[in-house]
Amino acid sequence: MSAYHITNNQHRTTHILSVKAESPTVKIFTFKDKQCAKAKPGQFTMLWIPGVDEIPLSILDANTNGMISILVKEVGEATKALNSRKVGDVIGVRGPFGNNFKIKANKMLMVGGGTGIAPLLFLTKKAIAKNAKPVFVVGAKTKKELFLIKELEETCKKENVIATTEDGSYGIKGLATTPLETLLKKEKFEIIYTCGPEKMMRRVLDLAEKYDIALEASLERLMRCAIGLCGSCVIGKYRVCRDGPVFNAKQLRTVKDEFGFSQRDFTGKMVPLK
Repeated sequence: MSAYHITNNQHRTTHILSVKAESPTVKIFTFKDKQCAKAKPGQFTMLWIPGVDEIPLSILDANTNGMISILVKEVGEATKALNSRKVGDVIGVRGPFGNNFKIKANKMLMVGGGTGIAPLLFLTKKAIAKNAKPVFVVGAKTKKELFLIKELEETCKKENVIATTEDGSYGIKGLATTPLETLLKKEKFEIIYTCGPEKMMRRVLDLAEKYDIALEASLERLMRCAIGLCGSCVIGKYRVCRDGPVFNAKQLRTVKDEFGFSQRDFTGKMVPLK
C-alpha cells in the first residue's frame, strides 16, 4: 500500500461545523479535515458515526481552508443516525479514497440523479474555473428531491440546466435520461459525466456509445474497507473503492453483464440491482 493510501486511511475525528436541511430526509454536513480537503471531484470519504457504523459518502465540496461538505440522504440506519447529529457532534473520517473525474474537454454534459448530483456539482465548479462549458441534466422523483437545484442553476446558468421529475412537478416529466437522446442529436459534446442510480447510468452509457461520446461514470457499491481488501465492492475484475469509483466507457464495457443489473449484498452474493 502506498504512503498516500496509508496516510488517508488513518482514522481521524472531527466536529460537525454546520448542518443544512435540503429536504426532510437530506442534509448537507460541513466539517474540517486536512486530508479530505485535498479531495478531487469523484473521490469519496468513509464517515464514522460513533456507536453506529462507518459509511462511504461522495464529497460535495472541498476547500483549501480545510472545509469539507457532504450530502446525506436517509436510506438506512447509519444515514438516519448521521442526519440526527447536530453542530458540535463528533464524527470520524478516513479518506479521501478512489480516483476522480478527469477534466479533459471543454464541451461537457453532466447527467445526475438523486444524490449523484453531489460529486457532479463539485466537478462542475472545477470545470467552469477552467473555462469549460458544462450542460447539466438532473433528475429526481419530485421537485422536493431535486437537491441543490438553485445552486446548480446559479453555477451553470439556468439555461444550461435541464431538470426532470418523474411526477412532472418541476421541469420535464420523466427520468433524467428522458431528454438525453434529443439533446445528443441536437448538440455535440466531447464527454459525458454521470453519477446516480445505476440503471440510469447504464442507459447513459448506451447512449454515449450510440453517439460515440467519451464517458466517465461514478459507481456506488457496498464498501466496507475502502482500500481494496474486503472485496465487497467488486464488479467484474474491478474493486470500486480502489479501481474506481470513477470508470470510463472502455472499462464499463467489460462489466456490461453486471453494470446496471446486479451487485453483491452483505454476504457477497450477487443480487439484482434495485
